[in-house]
Amino acid sequence: MAAAARAAGQSETLDQYARDYPAGPHDQPQSMCPAFGSLRVGLRMRRTATILSGSACCVYGLSFTSHFYGARRTIGYVPFDSETLVTGKLFEDIRESVYQVADPAVNDAVVIINLCVPTASGVPLRLLPKEINGVRIIGIDVPGFGVPTHAEAKDVLAGAMLRYARGEAEQGPVQAPRDGRKDKPTVTLMGEMFPADPVGIGAMLEPLGLAAGPVVPTREWRELYAALDCAVGAAIHPFYTSCVRELNEAGREVVGSAPVGYDGTAAWLEAIGEACGVARSAVDTAKNRFLPAIKGALSGAPIKGRITLSGYEGSELLVARLLIESGADVPYVGTACPRTRWSDADREWLESKGVRVQFRASLEQDLAAIEEFGPNLAIGTTPVVQKAKEKGIPALYFTNLISARPLMGPAGAGSLAQVVNAALSNQARFDRMKAFFEGVGEGHATGVWEEVPRDYPEFRERMKRQRQRVAGQSGPGEVR
Repeated sequence: MAAAARAAGQSETLDQYARDYPAGPHDQPQSMCPAFGSLRVGLRMRRTATILSGSACCVYGLSFTSHFYGARRTIGYVPFDSETLVTGKLFEDIRESVYQVADPAVNDAVVIINLCVPTASGVPLRLLPKEINGVRIIGIDVPGFGVPTHAEAKDVLAGAMLRYARGEAEQGPVQAPRDGRKDKPTVTLMGEMFPADPVGIGAMLEPLGLAAGPVVPTREWRELYAALDCAVGAAIHPFYTSCVRELNEAGREVVGSAPVGYDGTAAWLEAIGEACGVARSAVDTAKNRFLPAIKGALSGAPIKGRITLSGYEGSELLVARLLIESGADVPYVGTACPRTRWSDADREWLESKGVRVQFRASLEQDLAAIEEFGPNLAIGTTPVVQKAKEKGIPALYFTNLISARPLMGPAGAGSLAQVVNAALSNQARFDRMKAFFEGVGEGHATGVWEEVPRDYPEFRERMKRQRQRVAGQSGPGEVR
């Protein structure tokens, strides 16, 4: 499909994605469909309509997942068949749907997202009008063969919106934020966070004479202008490459890492202070006000045990730092996101503690870490949790149980202890369950049987050789 997309004139888009979201060392991390990230960003914004163009099964899965995660808005869909795809009628159908939805009384913007098949077929969203009746039109391609993870797809749409908003701001006056402009220079925060975290960050910035600005992805269009009008950007999640580029184009510097734990908060306040030219005395005041509280919270909620950690949200390194400062032994951190210079500080800190950090981690690497390190608790994606529990190891799903908690400043310190310690204390329960179900079979013989099914490894080997032989006989592009 990538080759077809290039042949259809999509090389420029795919080349930009390859620069922004490098794939190595694995060709494709095992995350959910990346378009979910862009879809989620659009569905969370006020006065923003979202339309999908792709295979019906993909649209069904994306809409189901979006509503599962709390979407309360209709998702537009432009269906197609072989004829409309080949003749170009699909583009005309998309254009018609955009005109129908572009109602300025209802929407500030309409987002149209090409999924894999329309992208591979070269459906040219760039030819859509940039504005209809005063409603902004944002067309993006988010194919699974170009954007590695749904986390990075959030950056695709957020970056496209920032680029559009920057162009508007360069042309003249734009809308002020709903609550008005801040009376202090602001720090734009990049990355989806627990709602209390921006508030906590704002409190830590106050002694520096700064305020927390909008969180990107934003919740409405006018916040994009305020995000660009900042003193400095903070890549809380370090893979927002497109958004960083837009802030840089607007003349704003971006710093990495986040105010997580004692060391992380101290380093982050130093970096923000330096980027904004804040006096040393003000930085010291902020550190003296918050670092003792963080140290106290960490010591008051210790975590004891070996924990392997993996996920695809982009905050895995930050969570690992917090766990380690809480006393946990964390030998392995895997993230589906790429290594960037904005995560270097976190990577270097973790590696100095003996942690193996794996960017673009595959499921196989995450599972191998469980085998190698024998943790008391595995934090990870659904299949990692499933495998750990199958082995009788307590496990927690990262997205719902870990990233849905405050991480920053004093509020974040100790916030993980309750759920993590509760899981660590469950080992006896897992031992009892493991003993109870011992002997009921596993793999092909899972379950309770009068006669255990017989395995046929020789049949699998014969079929494997047959597939290899057929593959060797097929010429380039030929399917047998």
